[in-house]
Amino acid sequence: MRFQHASDLWQDFPHLVPGVIFTRGITHDASVDRPVAEFSAAAAERLTATQESGLPEVQAWRRAFSAMGLRPTQYRCASESLLRRFRKEGSLPRIHPLIDLCNAASLAYGIPVGVFDVSRINGNLEVRYADGDEAYETFSGEVEHPDPHEVIFADDTRRAHARRWTNRQSGYSAVRDSTADVLIIVEGLHETAPADVAKLTGALADELRVHWSVAPETAVLTRASPRFVR
Repeated sequence: MRFQHASDLWQDFPHLVPGVIFTRGITHDASVDRPVAEFSAAAAERLTATQESGLPEVQAWRRAFSAMGLRPTQYRCASESLLRRFRKEGSLPRIHPLIDLCNAASLAYGIPVGVFDVSRINGNLEVRYADGDEAYETFSGEVEHPDPHEVIFADDTRRAHARRWTNRQSGYSAVRDSTADVLIIVEGLHETAPADVAKLTGALADELRVHWSVAPETAVLTRASPRFVR
């Protein structure tokens, strides 16, 4: 499988920094209470100084959404949505230990983290502009078609695994109890993204090793080296 961002996305968003993690051996019975608590505490501390909209990581995604013709207060990147809920409710619902871990890490760093069940991806996965005829399945099972030129995660069968870039993943490739092999994508656009994405990618990989005893493969992509192949 190859993961990459399309060349015109790199051209339009030259500050993009993607981090990638692939691993096998995920189970639904791991305990991630300790890292979830630590990441959540870090997020809470950051939110004492400013609301999520004031974080540079979120501001960069708001600018990107505006550039894509989306109202950033209507369509939020995943990390902003999580931070907003966390600020209001004080915690996030538990879903699956891997999702709980990645959501908490996203809170702490303010950076969107997407997690995909590899068994549900056909062929390669590319972040690209949509043609508009791709199929996207919601968490309720409804099928939608992205707007032309909307940024999507698309596989070789033209199935969209995320809409509006970092706004909403598909229920089709969401992690479930039977998930074993996963692809985790971290994406930053802010000034310190090169260092922050590398740190977040490394932190998640370390927690995967500790809590699932797996050997994750990781990479931080660049415009000069834009592909992850396994």
